[in-house]
Amino acid sequence: MSWCILKNNTDSDKGGNSVRISYQYRLKPTKAQSAFIDNTLDMLRCQYNYQLGQRFRWYEQNRCPIDRCSLYVCYLPELSEKPNRFSQQASLTQLKKDRPWYKEIHSQVLQEVPKRVEIAFDKWLAGDSNGKKSGRPRFKAIGQYKTFTYPQFKQHHFSGNKITLSKIGEVKVIVHRQIPEGFEIKTVSITKKSNGYYVTLSLDDKTAPTIKPDFNPDNIVGIDVGLIDFYVASDNTKIVAPKFLRKAERKLKSLQRKVSRKKKGSNRRKKDITKLGKQHKKVADTRKDFHFKTANNLLKTYDVVAVEKLNIKGMTKTWLSKSVNDAGWGQFITILTNKAENAGLKVIAVNPNGTSQECSNCGHKVKKPLSQRMHNCPVCRISLCRDLNASINIKNRGAHGLKAQEMSSLKSP
Repeated sequence: MSWCILKNNTDSDKGGNSVRISYQYRLKPTKAQSAFIDNTLDMLRCQYNYQLGQRFRWYEQNRCPIDRCSLYVCYLPELSEKPNRFSQQASLTQLKKDRPWYKEIHSQVLQEVPKRVEIAFDKWLAGDSNGKKSGRPRFKAIGQYKTFTYPQFKQHHFSGNKITLSKIGEVKVIVHRQIPEGFEIKTVSITKKSNGYYVTLSLDDKTAPTIKPDFNPDNIVGIDVGLIDFYVASDNTKIVAPKFLRKAERKLKSLQRKVSRKKKGSNRRKKDITKLGKQHKKVADTRKDFHFKTANNLLKTYDVVAVEKLNIKGMTKTWLSKSVNDAGWGQFITILTNKAENAGLKVIAVNPNGTSQECSNCGHKVKKPLSQRMHNCPVCRISLCRDLNASINIKNRGAHGLKAQEMSSLKSP
């Protein structure tokens, strides 16, 4: 079972640190409860598709602000008010009158659907920080809506190995770790995965310390992530890239072939799809467990970890995309950062430009192709591994950036 830190919010006025983490547990519902959860997910899926369709209809009819024929539409539609989260939530009252079976779903769970629709739709319209739009939100097919959330939860409804969920009842939970003292349950999410049902508890603790009492800014390490070695540290330690996907490719290929040979809609195809999903989940879980353990080992030794601020999204569009995705650098850095903040430690991201070309001993630029794995400086005559040279540069840049942050914090009132 996996758990992950979600976010870490610092309250500077109180000098405290609000820590948000999530714990995920396996659920053991009865057959009736499983059927109810599946039915709830399908009804929420239908409502999601309907409300997303409302947004698309509004967009097509109102995309041109001019009151005459345009290149987009060949008729003059009646301009309507843009659907938003609150107007769509208000329509749920009429929905329950027209379709009484929606009364079986908890009201707050149903109100989360317009919120998800708004996030997906607005993200598509606004685009990223550079204004580049992402893909158009898709309507969800049967089985593609997998999670619903209770935005409010009473603490006493989770006791021992049982959790009480509104409209579902008391469900057995496999509690593999206890909730830490001081943490309060904020939200509860139910997720259907290939191997069963899971509950995710979002926990909040407002009493966590801002920084570790014996924090030492000089106890710093730089790490250079790669595809041959998962990372090479500035202390000359390294971890070989595990390549979980590459090792499971043969089995995944065999399972995928079995799925493609079965008739669409048949029970045998559904069974093979479940097996394929379980294998993909096993690869993802193994990778995530490796990331957590690696991050934990780094933070046990060092108070500050310097990493490169990589454009991972851009790297996944190259011929190395499968290897980059298999390494999961983005997930690892996120886990490392969140675990460091939770422990009162620090992860600092530095500019990656020239870390491999610059000599860590004298600063001379030594240009070399990616295939050249050794750094040989013609000025100071130093010879060392290319990745080790980069990790030392990352450490030096991290130390410089940390001092700059400390100076700016001292100057600020």
